[in-house]
Amino acid sequence: MKNILFATSEAVPFIKTGGLADVAGALPKCFDKQYFDIRVILPKYACMKQEWKDKMEYMTHFYMDIGHKNCYVGIMHMEYEGIQFYFIDNEYYFSGPTPYSSAPWDLEKFAYFSKAVLSVLPVIGFRPDIIHCHDWQTGLVPVYLHDTFQQNQFFWGIKTIMTIHNLKFQGVYDVKTVQEITGLSDYYFAPDKLEAYKDGNFLKGGIVFADAVTTVSATYAQEIRTPFYGERLDGLLNARAQSLRGIVNGIDYDIFNPETDPCIPYHFDARTFRKEKVKNKLALQKELGLEEDPNVMMIGIISRLTDQKGFDLIAYMMDEICQGAVQIVVLGTGEERYENMFRHFDWKYHGRVSARIYYDEALSHRIYAASDAFLMPSLFEPCGLSQLMSLRYGTLPIVRETGGLKDTVEPYNEYEGTGTGFSFRNYNAHEMLNTIRYAEKIFYDNKREWNKMVDRAMAKDFSWNQSARQYEEMYNWLIG
Repeated sequence: MKNILFATSEAVPFIKTGGLADVAGALPKCFDKQYFDIRVILPKYACMKQEWKDKMEYMTHFYMDIGHKNCYVGIMHMEYEGIQFYFIDNEYYFSGPTPYSSAPWDLEKFAYFSKAVLSVLPVIGFRPDIIHCHDWQTGLVPVYLHDTFQQNQFFWGIKTIMTIHNLKFQGVYDVKTVQEITGLSDYYFAPDKLEAYKDGNFLKGGIVFADAVTTVSATYAQEIRTPFYGERLDGLLNARAQSLRGIVNGIDYDIFNPETDPCIPYHFDARTFRKEKVKNKLALQKELGLEEDPNVMMIGIISRLTDQKGFDLIAYMMDEICQGAVQIVVLGTGEERYENMFRHFDWKYHGRVSARIYYDEALSHRIYAASDAFLMPSLFEPCGLSQLMSLRYGTLPIVRETGGLKDTVEPYNEYEGTGTGFSFRNYNAHEMLNTIRYAEKIFYDNKREWNKMVDRAMAKDFSWNQSARQYEEMYNWLIG
């Protein structure tokens, strides 16, 4: 039996701010229980829902030194869907209204968490073969493991994996502060360890000291070794290229299932979508006050409204896009200029554009089910989950070829009759518009080909089971 511990700052259903929570919550369930004992450890935030806190059982507590402080470490435990979850309890660090606030407080909080992850292991009687660390918040786990914990035989031979979900976030602050917070010696603040461009960098520490480094798609693993995507760590990632691999995220196929989804009015599958899917479109048009027309092409956009997601391209071309025979449905919040841009176009093209500037999980499912195409022209996208959800609902993605989008959406080839969506290569607004126009052309002039593409899209398997097989293979390789 191989013991694996996931160390993470968030996990569904307990706490979620982004895709990391989906990975940490959904992936552990998909491993072969005969061979792998996967457990998860995360902070017990005050802002978690009371129903979860009520189900946690107190195990024990102790005190731990970090920096100049002596800190309380409480351990709570709960089993959920067959997985053991441990929660680190400390009201001083985890009592805020949200899981994250700002540096340097977040760095102190997660330095404490990283050290606590290791400190609790002998106490809970679980010795992992591998600690699988997620993002900068757990970047110090491999560092601390390399440091004082080596004085205790219990920790000898434990391996670590550092998974980068988004390289943009690294946990960076000036060296003096990071050194005070972490209590690590001068040895660790050299350019080949935690120091980067005169600052202390949690994620860099994790990448340097982990036994293996992964990220959330094969293309992103290549991209982050270049200056454009590398966020100033491309040199280090090239140095670790032999230990770096990309494994694409999945989605929960029980939750995102057009046959059973309680959020959508009409259920469908690969056999019935030709008749049933369009009923969802008509229902959504009615709900959002759009012109009710079963034959018009509906394009969905569900996203954080930020530059990373390509909204400058959309802003540049929005008037042109609306000249086409399309309806556009937008759901999300983000930068004010993009929120206001969509509000403006909702007003200007009322009946053809609907902008909902908030977030609503149930509505997002109805948009995936109702739309014909899904627009996602990201500047960079480590993995991306929206395109996986839209494929599942037979909604064809229109994406830029970057990161996980390139790995999961196969561009349509009219000569070979292959593909599950449409894509363009350069970060260019006209190239995006041309791709949207091409998709429109196929939708209106060659419906049979379009439907075959929907067939292929719905036949794809991007469930967590696929990702779990690749992680199992990596764990076996690492433990040997």
